[in-house]
Amino acid sequence: MPVNEIKSIQGIKNLELLANQVVEGFITGMHKSPFHGFSVEFAEHRLYNKGESTRHIDWKLYAKTDKLFIKRYEEETNLRCHIIIDNSSSMHYPVVKDQSISNLNKIGFSVVAAASLLEILKRQRDAFGLSVYADKSEYYAPAKGSERHRRMLLEAFEKVLNNTTKTKTKTYTALHEIADKIHRRSMIFLFTDMFQDDIDEDKLFEALRHLKYNKHEVIFFHTFDAAHELNFDFDNTPKKYVDVETGEHINLYAETVKENYKKAVEAYFNKLKMKCMQYKIDYVPVDINKGFEHILTTYLISRKRFL
Repeated sequence: MPVNEIKSIQGIKNLELLANQVVEGFITGMHKSPFHGFSVEFAEHRLYNKGESTRHIDWKLYAKTDKLFIKRYEEETNLRCHIIIDNSSSMHYPVVKDQSISNLNKIGFSVVAAASLLEILKRQRDAFGLSVYADKSEYYAPAKGSERHRRMLLEAFEKVLNNTTKTKTKTYTALHEIADKIHRRSMIFLFTDMFQDDIDEDKLFEALRHLKYNKHEVIFFHTFDAAHELNFDFDNTPKKYVDVETGEHINLYAETVKENYKKAVEAYFNKLKMKCMQYKIDYVPVDINKGFEHILTTYLISRKRFL
């Protein structure tokens, strides 16, 4: 990253409210999209008939659509989900002074996406757990479905957002540790950019395959900033580019390396995708500037297949 972009991070305020807004907006959008049918996975909505009890009217949806819908929750399920977040230094790029829903770095995007998944999992009465790692496992909580447990995970998210330590990535080591802890069949969501200083691709792919142990359903949200990390879209003035994990740096003009850089990164991303296909892992490329709808839609589709 250019050295002149390095600033301190401040956490996102009111994460729970923000996650609720993301989910409510997603639900409203589903009523106007081809994915309407998937809404029955967490609650069935139908038009209110005159004379019925108003007890189960979804007033939030009414405020958004100006139509009265009845909301009926389904029976409790036994679905267990586990969210894994890479909290290494590279995930804190680009460093943002005041993060907001329209101005997030990779870790901020991952945390808001994960909090939104918790919100929708809560509505479906599913169990949820969390793991956070960098050069080693930093946090682990097994899957539970209580409100107290959800709030504990939200507090863990807040700590992740405020982490400013310089840590390298040991994805393969951490994923092996986490995979050994998840014994019951679960749906696993992994948020990582898959960037680390000592890339051993065989170890990375072996760790991904380990997550499939016990017949887990694994969704790999490959999280990156497409403009800078894929397209290397920087102005062509001399800059010092610093590796946030190792401290190594280089001075150069962006245009001198842009074409070769993009080819190398695209090749690496494509290799990740092909290996995930080989191991039957859902590979979902996630540009942090594209919003959260793709995350939640992927979850609903995967859940339908998992149950």
